[in-house]
Amino acid sequence: MPKNRPYLFYELTNSICSQCLRKTEAKVIFEEGRVYLWKHCPRHGREKVLISTDVDYYKRCREFLKPAEMPQVWNTPIRYGCPYDCGLCPDHEQHSCLTLVEVTDHCNLQCPICYAESSPNRTTWRSLAEIERMLDAVVRNEGEPDIVQISGGEPTLHPQFFDILDMAKARPIRHLMVNTNGIRIAQDREFVRRLAAYMPGFEIYLQFDSLEKEALMNLRGADLREIRRKAVEHLNEFNISTTLVVTLKKGVNDGEIGRVIQYGLEQPAVRGVTFQPIQAAGRTEAFDPSRDRLTLSEVRQKIIEQSGVFAAEDIIPVPCHPDCLAMGYALKLNGNVIPLTGLIDPQILLEGGRNTIVFEQDQSLQERIFHLFSTSHSPQSSALSLRSLLCCLPQVALPDSIGYENVFRVIIMQFLDAHNFDVRSVKKSCVHIVHPDGRIIPFDTYNLFYRDGREEVLKALRDERQMEDRHV
Repeated sequence: MPKNRPYLFYELTNSICSQCLRKTEAKVIFEEGRVYLWKHCPRHGREKVLISTDVDYYKRCREFLKPAEMPQVWNTPIRYGCPYDCGLCPDHEQHSCLTLVEVTDHCNLQCPICYAESSPNRTTWRSLAEIERMLDAVVRNEGEPDIVQISGGEPTLHPQFFDILDMAKARPIRHLMVNTNGIRIAQDREFVRRLAAYMPGFEIYLQFDSLEKEALMNLRGADLREIRRKAVEHLNEFNISTTLVVTLKKGVNDGEIGRVIQYGLEQPAVRGVTFQPIQAAGRTEAFDPSRDRLTLSEVRQKIIEQSGVFAAEDIIPVPCHPDCLAMGYALKLNGNVIPLTGLIDPQILLEGGRNTIVFEQDQSLQERIFHLFSTSHSPQSSALSLRSLLCCLPQVALPDSIGYENVFRVIIMQFLDAHNFDVRSVKKSCVHIVHPDGRIIPFDTYNLFYRDGREEVLKALRDERQMEDRHV
């Protein structure tokens, strides 16, 4: 009688050893309803990493594939193979949906989980000339970038912060975001008033991890509850489009997912919530990946269970990077919340919105009659094109009476680290960071190989790869 393995072998990919970062072969296996990455490093042995708690959803992600959208130019040649050629190289399979421009390493917090290891002790400010070159690099690659996010450190502390925003707004960037911990927004109402002048096409990406003191102390090292309350109050006052950004750590704040969504729905300025499980990169104090890691599928299930808004069919993979991005959209009308994503025909989603669907709700709310996924917009219309905010979505045409303030989105954004790194997946990464030298590098690989002094490690790996190739 043949002996069966206790798992199903699903596919083969490449990963990296979480200790030495050398490239390794990896199996994707299904075992007891979960998905694992099982890899072997000749130097450090076997490693088994949980990558999904939902086999069916993991397989469904393979259905959400569409032809890759390329940048206008490539920045580096293919020499050593992924992930050692980032910049972007011609082997990458996705352009930049969102590009971060980091303007400083300085921060007024020293968060125990900061991927950039920013702190009050780091005092590096990028000059306007350097930032201008970085913005130009994004425009060179994208022509009209979908989203550019000014980040740090804490970017609002940059002494020439508004000059940076002026430079960004002077370029053909469809949507500009500022990634901030909200301290200056909470403490300086005049600063917030000046921010309002950059609307529309401008958004605050506000750190908002928890409503509880203990969780904030664990994640940020400070009780920021009053700061968050005051920041949201100021943003509501000036109606500045805001996304609440929740960094999730298992057992710390994952029980608050529904509360944060409900809180966001109650705020006039909040357009959505983004959930980001901790990436094991940078400064990760008291974070054990075997104990504290959350997968995208776990976060998705918690949204379904806790939100009271989104059902399973409403949180779907994002086609540009389905392994690491999931989304759900809803419409806020007259105190009602209407989930939209479950109404999408997946084929229309994958075709990029070349068809039109007309969806009619009950006649008691005439505003609920709208067209979904139309490819045309009148330049005079105030209707929102979601496609201009996330390139992998079809366009959404809404009546003139319905604007961006009526749209609420939930996004799960999972970044790969040395443990769950999958070369097949990272090739589709669409969230990128501008290197100071102008290369555009996926967020996942930037924090592993390209931030601060890590390129010395990368150089050693490249040299080793080159020696191996010579022997072959």
